[in-house]
Amino acid sequence: MMEAELLNISTGKAKAFTLSDEIFSLEPRKDILNRVVKWQLARRQQGTHSVKTRSEGSYSKSKIYRQKGTGGARHGDRNAPIFRKGGVYKGPKPRSHIHNLNKKFRKLGIKHALSSKVSSGKIVFVDELISNFEKTRDIVKIFNKYGWQSILIIDDQENAKGLARFTKRLANRDVLSVNGINVYDILRKDQLVITSAALKQLEERLQ
Repeated sequence: MMEAELLNISTGKAKAFTLSDEIFSLEPRKDILNRVVKWQLARRQQGTHSVKTRSEGSYSKSKIYRQKGTGGARHGDRNAPIFRKGGVYKGPKPRSHIHNLNKKFRKLGIKHALSSKVSSGKIVFVDELISNFEKTRDIVKIFNKYGWQSILIIDDQENAKGLARFTKRLANRDVLSVNGINVYDILRKDQLVITSAALKQLEERLQ
């Protein structure tokens, strides 16, 4: 089992505990992470991009001049793609970019993302983070104390909702519940902070 430290943010002391090798000790594979991130970003695309084809142009559909005797090339109507402001040939039309990726592979992607953070020393486990905060500056003091600049905090559902109230106006400080954890958000933040409550739920979910 992998050894890690659980930090108490109030006292600054840490105690050792063990992590699941099945989740945190994998050799990170870029191909797996790449596939899961592409799947996530594809689901975010609106797919509303659209252009007009030749048949949808606003010009007249009649032939612009006679076929022969003009000395110019033969043309039909002004909506042809060859003309400026004409229709676009095989241009984009509204469509869904979503593609399937099975649950087992998505779960594997989260494991590899967590393992990559552990191997690079960019993950911190804390006993608990939420406290009796009154102002956003109270939690900022904690971030500054430990040098957490670009971080993603993972907590249980109830605490994550409370923390989000204080971090929503802070740049590069995001909060997610265990249910919302995903590969893209893990990788795009420099530091990952996971509470003990979230870690327990995470290990149950990814087993």
